[in-house]
Amino acid sequence: MRRTIGDVNESPEMRIGDTEREQALAALGEHMSAGRLTIDEYGERSAKVTAARTRGELLELFTDLPDPKPGAVPRPQSAATTAQLPVTAPEAKVEKRSNAPRISMAAIAAASWPVCIAIGLLTEKWIVMAIPFLLSWFIGSLFGGRGHHDDRDHGRRERDRFREERRAMHDDIHRRRRELRGRD
Repeated sequence: MRRTIGDVNESPEMRIGDTEREQALAALGEHMSAGRLTIDEYGERSAKVTAARTRGELLELFTDLPDPKPGAVPRPQSAATTAQLPVTAPEAKVEKRSNAPRISMAAIAAASWPVCIAIGLLTEKWIVMAIPFLLSWFIGSLFGGRGHHDDRDHGRRERDRFREERRAMHDDIHRRRRELRGRD
C-alpha cells in the first residue's frame, strides 16, 4: 500500500522523503498554473518544500490553498480544467562530482610523508624524503587548481540560469493563459 502525506496515522512530526517533496512540488506547480500562486510565491514555497523535514512543515505551505495538496486524494477534473495545458518546469541539470579520487589521492600523499621520512632517516638516503614533496605537488596540480573564485562563478552561473528558466516559465504561463482566454 502506498502511503502519502495525508495518511491519518502519521503525525506532523514524521520526517518526509523525496517522494513527498516531489508530490508537494507537483501540487505547487498545479496551483501556479491555475493562477493561485505567482512565480515568486511558487519560487519561495518551492524552496521551503525542498528544505522541509517534517510533514507538518510541508503541509503548512498549503494551508491557504485548495486541493491538490500533497497526499490529497485526486478529485475528478471537470471539462474546463482538463482543457488547460499542464505547466512543467524545465529539468535542471545537476552536476554530480565525486570527491573519491581527490580524497584517496590526498590520503596517499598524507601517508607518504611519515613513511618516506622514516625510510630516509633509517637508510640515510635523504633523496627519499623528496618523494612526499613531489607527490604532494603532483596531486595538487592534478586535482587542485579549483579555487574559491571558480566556486563563486559557478554559483553566479547557476543563479543566472535559474532566473532565465523562471523568466521563461513565467512567459510560458502568461502565453498559455492568453491562449486559454482566446486572446492569442
